[in-house]
Amino acid sequence: MTITSEADEKVRPELDGVPETLLWTLYNRACEARRPDAVLHDPMAVELMDALDYPFEERLGAPSALFSQVQGLRSLTYDLAVRRYIGQNPEATVVALGEGLETSFWRVDNGRLKWLSVELPEGAELRSRLLPAHSRARVRAGSATDLGWLDEVADPHKGVIVTAQGLMMYLRPGEVRSILAACAERFPGGAMVLDSMAPWVTRLTRKGLVRMNDLPVPPMNWSMAGEHRDLLRTAHPGITGVRALTMPPGRGLRGSLIHHQHRIPVFRSISPAVTQLGFAD
Repeated sequence: MTITSEADEKVRPELDGVPETLLWTLYNRACEARRPDAVLHDPMAVELMDALDYPFEERLGAPSALFSQVQGLRSLTYDLAVRRYIGQNPEATVVALGEGLETSFWRVDNGRLKWLSVELPEGAELRSRLLPAHSRARVRAGSATDLGWLDEVADPHKGVIVTAQGLMMYLRPGEVRSILAACAERFPGGAMVLDSMAPWVTRLTRKGLVRMNDLPVPPMNWSMAGEHRDLLRTAHPGITGVRALTMPPGRGLRGSLIHHQHRIPVFRSISPAVTQLGFAD
């Protein structure tokens, strides 16, 4: 699959605030994918990074073996959850909220699923400009908090899994609950995968104390420590399943620490907690 750009010229992304963070996740995923022993096979991420006119290292810092592997394993965790769901629902719709320049569709496609990407306008424009068009994949420009995207799932009876990687922490608590409740109401038998950060991390972002080298991390408004994930059930009675998803084993000592981070308090409170929800039939 080839990344497209006009006249082979690099594309300059005009992003700031939360949308600019999609370049940080792309950067780390691509740096991981360049390795011969990468934990995530993602050649499209490398192509995307090479197609952009953006000072990645100057703005985001030198590549970090830890952050790159964490990002690769987090993306892989989502991929595995989607694969499990479409293994039982092969014609399901995957709704990817705020996925930025993720290339999950091409990594998990079984030839039958449908894909709806919901992305803020500037991210949607960049995604549509760079990534190849596909008859089973669509991009909706707009906020995940505008629940009109639920109406664009044409066949919910065939199954729906919603993913929200690196998104929910930037929303307000009421917005998070609204999305969870709407999905539980509209997608019986469906599932959702999301991640969250510990409260102390989100507090630091609201004080402007967390940076990715030259890029300040935007304020995070919603937090949830992994040990409190059962509270998500209170968003709607249709949320009947709540379980932790553990990142797969990675490479070397770092990969082992990432895999077992949920057992180590100091790491557990730093890394994102990934949770899968199940919705009642």
